[in-house]
Amino acid sequence: MQFRLVPDDTKIRFMRARFIAIAVSAFLMLGSLVALVYPGLNFGIDFQGGILMEVRTPGPADLTAMRTNLNQLGLGEVALQEFGAETDVLIRVARQAGDEEAQQVAVVAVQNALDELIGEGISYRRTEFVGPKVSEELLQAGVMAISLALVAVLIYIWFRFEWQYGVGAIVALIHDVVLTIGLFAVTGLEVNLTTVAAVLTIVGYSLNDTVVIFDRVRENLRRYRSMEISELLDTSLNETLARTLMTSLTTLLALFSLYFFGGEVIKGFTFAMIWGVLVGTYSTVYIATPILLQLNLRAIGAKADAAAKVRGEVDEGPAIEGPGPARRGKAGG
Repeated sequence: MQFRLVPDDTKIRFMRARFIAIAVSAFLMLGSLVALVYPGLNFGIDFQGGILMEVRTPGPADLTAMRTNLNQLGLGEVALQEFGAETDVLIRVARQAGDEEAQQVAVVAVQNALDELIGEGISYRRTEFVGPKVSEELLQAGVMAISLALVAVLIYIWFRFEWQYGVGAIVALIHDVVLTIGLFAVTGLEVNLTTVAAVLTIVGYSLNDTVVIFDRVRENLRRYRSMEISELLDTSLNETLARTLMTSLTTLLALFSLYFFGGEVIKGFTFAMIWGVLVGTYSTVYIATPILLQLNLRAIGAKADAAAKVRGEVDEGPAIEGPGPARRGKAGG
């Protein structure tokens, strides 16, 4: 018995729900943009600069006592969080005014305070410092990388298909990026270089899914030349639904394994990827494809079909009325 994730005769009317889906997406995007202003993004040390220390205590860490003790040092904002095990603590200290020597003074002050509070057994596993110039350059490079990726996608889709397909793909990708960044703003998760890597990976994943469906749409435009465009888009989505769901589910299985068992270091990356896979699959169906409906895709298909006839790539037989085996016939019997 052969297992099928989606039955062969699936006929889901995706386009009927397009206006509801677009309204929901517009609301979420607006909420994400508001969240970028308030409460804003929680930039990590990569983008903000400052001191990062990873310590291990001999027993379960008392974060409350450690936070109270370090706040009395007058070093500005000090944030503590468990880093994997309950004995591992990640300490972030605001960037200190002055040069590298001022940062070293702050590190020594933190170490002395923790030695006095905890005593023997505490170990300092990692100490890092990122200056303001480096962090600013990293932030600019991250924004530039995402922007160039979106432009490259638009150019690729434009040459691979037509410009209308490029509009649908780029709007869907902007939708995915905005919602992902908005999620980080709402949840307060740290935004660092791994977050940028996750966003770029999401762009690639979503684009791959979109191109597969666009290929089927273009194929069906030539095959079913008299079918209503909304029905044709539904047919194309249903024909690729099994592939879309199987790809998403297998990717999510790997990502959830990394999220729960991969450790704290990659948790932010995998969390962004999980969200990106879900949002990317949704946007391909309910953002990129409906835009084709609004851009008079049938006229585009007729133009491409006429050009193909001139090149001799399409037979001038009768149009196929609906889904079924491909049929071609010569005009005039």
